[in-house]
This record gives sequence, C-alpha cells and structure tokens, in this order.
Amino acid sequence: MNTKRRRSQRDYSLAFKLAVVGQVEKGEMTYKQAQERYGIQGRSTVLTWLRKHGHQDWSPAALLFVRKGAAMAKPDLPLTPEQRIKELEQQLDEANQKAQFFESVVDVLQKDYGCRVVKKRFGQVLSQKQIPGLSVARACRYLGLSRQAYYQYLKAEAVRQAHNRLVLDFVREERLLQPRLGTRKLHSLLNLNAHLRMGRDRLFDLLRAHRQLVPRKRSYHKTTHSHHRFRCHPNLLKAGPEQVVPKAPEQLWVADITYLPTHQGSAYLSLITDAFSRKIVGYHVHDTLQTEAVIQAMHKALKGRQYSGKLVHHSDRGIQYCSTSYQQLHAKHGIRCSMTDGYDCYQNALAERVNGILKTELLLARPKDLAEARKMVDQSVQIYNTRRPHLALKYKTPDAVHRAFQ
Repeated sequence: MNTKRRRSQRDYSLAFKLAVVGQVEKGEMTYKQAQERYGIQGRSTVLTWLRKHGHQDWSPAALLFVRKGAAMAKPDLPLTPEQRIKELEQQLDEANQKAQFFESVVDVLQKDYGCRVVKKRFGQVLSQKQIPGLSVARACRYLGLSRQAYYQYLKAEAVRQAHNRLVLDFVREERLLQPRLGTRKLHSLLNLNAHLRMGRDRLFDLLRAHRQLVPRKRSYHKTTHSHHRFRCHPNLLKAGPEQVVPKAPEQLWVADITYLPTHQGSAYLSLITDAFSRKIVGYHVHDTLQTEAVIQAMHKALKGRQYSGKLVHHSDRGIQYCSTSYQQLHAKHGIRCSMTDGYDCYQNALAERVNGILKTELLLARPKDLAEARKMVDQSVQIYNTRRPHLALKYKTPDAVHRAFQ
C-alpha cells in the first residue's frame, strides 16, 4: 500500500514557495491546479503562500467577489428543436468525413509506408471507450490482432503506468527542494532505488510527456571591476610547470561574486568553492560591493576549514580580491593567491558554474529584501552541498566527497 507522509511547511523551501506564487499570479495555473501538479498537501496551503508572498489581493473578500461575478454571468439560451436538428445533422456530416479521412490515412500508411497501428494506441482507444458499443473482439478483427495479444498488452501497460506514477511521485518529491534538478541527475538518484530504476531515455520521454523537463535560463550582470591600481597575481591554473591541480579537498578554492536582485534593490552573493569537491565552503549575501562584505565569505570558509596544508585561492582580478585587506588575510593564513590574467570568464569557469547552478536551479524567485535573500541562499547552499548530485563527481554530492578524505 502506497502511503504518503504528511508534510509540514519546512518541507517546502522559500524559493519553491515564491516560484509557485509567481506562476499562479502570472495566470499560468490556478492555486488549486498548482496544489495538484506539485503534490502540495493541504486545501489552502498555496492560498496561504499567495496571501503572504503575493503582490495581488488574495483576501477572502476579493475571492468572494470573483465567485459572485462568475455566478451572475448569464447562461446561454437553449436551442429550438429545429436548430438542434440542424446542429446534429452538421455534426453527423462532419463525423462521417472525419471517419473517412482517417480510414484513408491508415490505408496510405499501411500500403505505401508499411506502417501498422501500434497496440499502445489501439488499446488506448478501447480502454477509454471512445467508440460506444465497439467490442474488443470486433476491434481486434478490424486490425488483424488477437484478443490474447490485446489483454497481454493491457497487463504490461498497467505495470508500466504504476511504475511511472511512482517515478513521477519521486521526481515531485525531489523538486520540492530542487525545483530545477536536471533529468540526468534525477536518473542517478532513481538508480539508487531498485524499485524505481528506469532507463535514461525513457525517463526523458516520461518527463517530457508530463511537461517536467527543465529549460535552460541564462542571464548576465557585471560585478567585476578589473581596472584598478592594486597588484594582480599570476594565474596558477593555466597549463605550465607551476600549474596547480587539486588532488584532495582544501588545496584549491575558487571565488566569485554574483548579482542577486531583490524587490527592494540590488544584492550580491560572494561564494568560495572547493575546486576538488565542488562544495561551497564560504558564502555571504550583502547589498554593496565593498571589500569588507566580500571578506565575510572568506572568514566563513576559513572558520569551517577541516584540513591542513597548502592552499591556493583563485579568483578574477576584481578590486575586492586585489585589495590590501583581502591580501593581508591571505598572508595571515599562508594562502597563495592566483588570479585570471585576462577578461575571459572561462579562466574562472568552476566558480561561474556554481553561480549558474544556484541561480538557475535553486534561487528561482526574486526575494523581497536582503533578509529574505539571505534565508533563500542559506537553504539553497545547504541543498546544493548535501542533496544535489554532481556529474563531475560521478553523481555524488559535494559534501560526501569533501568528507570522504577525513
């Protein structure tokens, strides 16, 4: 028996709530359709989110006004018998033409192209009883099939549909916290459960049929100021005798700053990521591009450091990373500095990739203010580090790879 556990508000991330609110207010679906599509429990859960985070009036008085307006709409007048007869005659002529048309199409497919009507579509017509009075024996005789083959198909299809429902429930459960988790990563998580295993292409087809594939989003906002008077360091990640290639966690950190818009203004997210484990070891959300705010992310990374040894810090040539206070922090902890030697973003590709994952998969909705942005980032970093499988890590999570070397 398939029993679903009862969820609480903590099971839904703030980013997921804001994304659902945005879809409802844009008119893409009603709040009841949103509850059914995402499997949200509770009769008024989405309505509560709309009243708390929405920009429209979702008060009980406003909803009552909409219902009364719909009830006062005048119904269509009934047709006279003559009008009804004429309408039925037109429908009969159209139905006959439609039947003849599709019979001709089937004949052309069978004679000219050698195609046959597949059992799946044939069984779908019979199971849905789209043609009243049509028996299974007669339909099978029309297409040259046996009743045994038809019933074998029904049995196999019932098993397949039950498995598909389990997989879709699993996908919806995972996407409560990771709304834009990709299909390949979902496939790796499915393979961890023996009763949910499914081929990659079949999973793509299933999610495509239920409109669950995730489209790509791209955006750009400049946060780097490279024209300054401070000294820049050489790029230690380029191929050469001094190239740094991490063999374990906390040998190479990459850092970057990304733009994070809010409804009350601009915010920025400073990130420090371990290049070996892909784990975000330090982050800070701030409303200015001052060096003091960026240093907070570095302090957090140093505070949580688990391993000793040589460490290289790689970043772009932004003024914050080249500043005296930031370089003094490196010297204090014996950290070697590395920087890009041009304006090519691919020289800091790993940091840019982590920025993209957070913004296109987890931070989907625009927060109200700086406090809400910090809460969303805390939740997103936790999900990224502990739940999201990484292709470069052979579908392991960054936290699991980071802890494996303890």
